[in-house]
Amino acid sequence: MIDVTFPDNSVRSYEPQTTGAEIAAGISKSLAKKAIAYAIDGEVRDLSEPVGRAGRLEILTREDDRALEMIRHDTAHVLAEAVQELWPGTQVTIGPVIENGFYYDFARDTPFTPDDLPVIEKKMLEIIRRNAPFTREVWTRDEARRVFGEKGETYKVQLIDAIPEDQDVKIYRQGEWFDLCRGPHMASTGQIGEAFKLMKVAGAYWRGDSNNPMLTRIYGTAWRTPDELKAYTTMLEEAEKRDHRRLGREMDLFHFQEEGPGVVFWHPKGWSLFQDLIAYMRRRLRADYSEVNAPQVLDKSLWETSGHWGWYRENMFQVQSAGDEAEDKRVFALKPMNCPGHVMIFKHGLKSYRELPIRYAEFGTVHRYEPSGAMHGLMRVRGFTQDDAHIFCTDEQMEAECLKINDLILSVYRDFGFEEIMVKLSTRPEKRVGTDEMWDRAESVMRDVLKTIEAQSGGRIKTGINEGEGAFYGPKFEYTLKDAIGREWQCGTTQVDFNLPERFGAFYIDSNSDKVPPVMIHRAICGSLERFLGILIENFAGHFPLWMAPTQVVVATITSEADAYAASVVEELRAAGLRVESDLRNEKINYKVREHSLAKVPVILVCGKREAEERSVNLRRLGSRDQEAMSLDAAKALLLDEAVAPDLKAKSAAEAA
Repeated sequence: MIDVTFPDNSVRSYEPQTTGAEIAAGISKSLAKKAIAYAIDGEVRDLSEPVGRAGRLEILTREDDRALEMIRHDTAHVLAEAVQELWPGTQVTIGPVIENGFYYDFARDTPFTPDDLPVIEKKMLEIIRRNAPFTREVWTRDEARRVFGEKGETYKVQLIDAIPEDQDVKIYRQGEWFDLCRGPHMASTGQIGEAFKLMKVAGAYWRGDSNNPMLTRIYGTAWRTPDELKAYTTMLEEAEKRDHRRLGREMDLFHFQEEGPGVVFWHPKGWSLFQDLIAYMRRRLRADYSEVNAPQVLDKSLWETSGHWGWYRENMFQVQSAGDEAEDKRVFALKPMNCPGHVMIFKHGLKSYRELPIRYAEFGTVHRYEPSGAMHGLMRVRGFTQDDAHIFCTDEQMEAECLKINDLILSVYRDFGFEEIMVKLSTRPEKRVGTDEMWDRAESVMRDVLKTIEAQSGGRIKTGINEGEGAFYGPKFEYTLKDAIGREWQCGTTQVDFNLPERFGAFYIDSNSDKVPPVMIHRAICGSLERFLGILIENFAGHFPLWMAPTQVVVATITSEADAYAASVVEELRAAGLRVESDLRNEKINYKVREHSLAKVPVILVCGKREAEERSVNLRRLGSRDQEAMSLDAAKALLLDEAVAPDLKAKSAAEAA
């Protein structure tokens, strides 16, 4: 007999061969009916699998968060069966679960098209309604190779050959159809439900290698309920409207082109937006950080010392010096990160413990190779600017510095309207540098900081642990924010590093006149400024608050009789510090309003003959049909107040108090 502990801490004894289904049925008929799987010590298993050992056991239902992965996994199998029923001879390859859904890759002479998706969905519904049980079998390798080979499933044979010798070859059946799979699965296809949708088709190389055959990939999404599916598809529709690439074109902010793959061509308005973000960040850092600038191109020997040449080389752009002389024949790299340069600056000159902490900040342009298929507008590029900083401190100062960084990060996010924040601690990965003692110390401090963050926020900030997800040189905090339509974006990081200063021989003189390597804390708030702007564009749907908008006001005329007055309004507002454009074209005012609304200009001041006589304007805001008549002086005062960045407003309020 084995003892099984349930979530309520009650304990029951069972024979080792008792299955999850039998345990659920022994608890209650209603639970047995709702059960889709069980977990023993967190390991999710099929209901048909014997429990085998003692441990903590949970019966999973569709309400459990882990159910989503199983629903999507099972739906991928149903997709594969539907395709092979509809088009016999099609080979199925791999079909994993991905964020918010799944995909399956197929080998077929004629690629699928979007027109095929409704047909496949209809067949999938038929299969789900058959409610065929999922059953697991373990085959020998020879049997699996023979069966799939006879079926013409050459890709499956390759997958069988890739399974490690110490692992079973598992086959899952759903009725007569079967597939190679690790599992687990729910009890039957009927438990999947009907809240699924096929989204798109795309090309994909077998195993991601362009030297291999091109397959057709079908993407889908699946959810627990129709309401969840509807919420997701509605979010996608909203996300499409907010796509920063489309808005970038409409607002004339930036573009990309083949001659500069993965780097941004900033237009005047976009560059204004970019520089405003940097100016804001500079103001936030001015009190505590010294801004520096490290070289773009550095000899590979520096990157060998830092460890990046060994750990990160495939993501680095290399350059060869052009000189003919032997001493000029050197290999350099475009910097993928700023940290080694900052260590060099710290090393320049003797440092005392009395000077610590020393905080260096840089808005440094870095370059990292990204596959062409992975690049995505501003969100994933090859050349970008980091709002990077490195703090050199003593071991005793580490906790206070991490908390200070946390306060700054959260304050910046609030200024941009992000209130829902998640902070996760990523702990030591399997491949890492440094001693276990160093990692123990760093993780201990950061776990304490994480508890303080949660306590100080009163539960407003969610926290968690990403086991094994730290950088190779140290543990890190990852800050994830939620945007206006519920999407999550990981932006800020705080990374503790005992390794890099030691590699470069950096030290400070302590109170005993000894040379001691400093603790180095890597810190980013926005991360990539380009990506952060892409997030902001989509979060605000282009409707930037006035202080950020590249064009804050357009002064538009109703009649040419108001042209001179409109020009004077523009001049007066520009002199006051606002970013203003005029529209004196001989077009109807409604046409002008529509055009500037498409360009997401926050405020349009409409001027006609009466306004010129009265020195007034009609103020119209983006997204509103209403307009408000007011004096020019009142409008200017209102707009100047709105155009003050939140950090400057807070500063003024503090000074006034």
